Amino acid sequence: MSSCIKATSSILTLLGMQETLSSTGIFAYTHPKVRYVRINPQCFLCFAIFINCEDSIFSIMVYVMDYIEHIKNAIAHIEINLKSDIKLMDLARVTGYSECHFLRVFKEVTHLTPADYIRKRRLAEIAREIVSSNRPISEIVFEYGFNSKENFTRAFKAEHHVLPTEYKSIGNSLKLGDRIELQVTPVSVKPKIVELPDFMLTVYKSDEDYTPNFWNKYNCKKLSKRLSGGMVCADYGVCRWNSEASKLDYFIGILTEYVNGDTTGTTRLGVSGGLYTMFSTPQSSHFDFVNTIHKTWQYIFNVWLPGSKYRYASDHGDQFETYIETDRTFSEDIYIPIEVKPC
Repeated sequence: MSSCIKATSSILTLLGMQETLSSTGIFAYTHPKVRYVRINPQCFLCFAIFINCEDSIFSIMVYVMDYIEHIKNAIAHIEINLKSDIKLMDLARVTGYSECHFLRVFKEVTHLTPADYIRKRRLAEIAREIVSSNRPISEIVFEYGFNSKENFTRAFKAEHHVLPTEYKSIGNSLKLGDRIELQVTPVSVKPKIVELPDFMLTVYKSDEDYTPNFWNKYNCKKLSKRLSGGMVCADYGVCRWNSEASKLDYFIGILTEYVNGDTTGTTRLGVSGGLYTMFSTPQSSHFDFVNTIHKTWQYIFNVWLPGSKYRYASDHGDQFETYIETDRTFSEDIYIPIEVKPC
């Protein structure tokens, strides 16, 4: 195996692989000495190389070790031991790597350090137990390795920007750190093409860089009912490009026609009508709702739009999402302004 790795390293250097990643995440190119190379986008070190030998009538197939399978073993070890002390040396051992090499490969495959992944997983499991059991929070967090409730509270707020007690009392959906599955079944949603009229929203502007954290604050502070005067109505989240700041702004609120309460700190936001595509996210559970939303957004822009006869219409309308948090159906509607692609 070591000779294969050395040969592969030489070919990587020869071909400048890091600089040839396509927009789709696939490495694919030719070379006088190499017939074809295709790399799994989840892990650029997992691939097959076909070498064209000029003085032979055969080809040699070189398989490089499957890093993904080894990292799956490490993830399985983490899942089994979330309530125990997980040591780096043990994770490296189950993969067969040195500690240094394991750290590098784990980060390459998962985009997280092992410590970050373990922390996110423990916080996710604690969040599930907080709302699904009557056990004291302090008892749950000690079970998952936090040495004090205060340390857990700091970690939870740093992750979700709300307090555990706020989350427990409201039971809103969080973006939880689910177990990483390296072969994920893609989301597939059938859209509807609709014509929308113009409409007006009364909204709060996000003060968070990460949108799910602003939804957490909005839901935990019951801002929807504050705006409506206590009535349950649909909430809208709107993305809008801020040309002056060169960034996306995000707003959450309700239709202005339903506002009958405190509007302190809000602004009005007009959304243009026109041709939109609407996707309803697959129904999910309280715990995987936010992750399902993210997968649906990825499907829309990475799969559906490139393969459809439409394109995103940046000159009219806004991308927005809408749902009712309290109805507990755990599905939302996503709207994207579109236009027919030119011939």
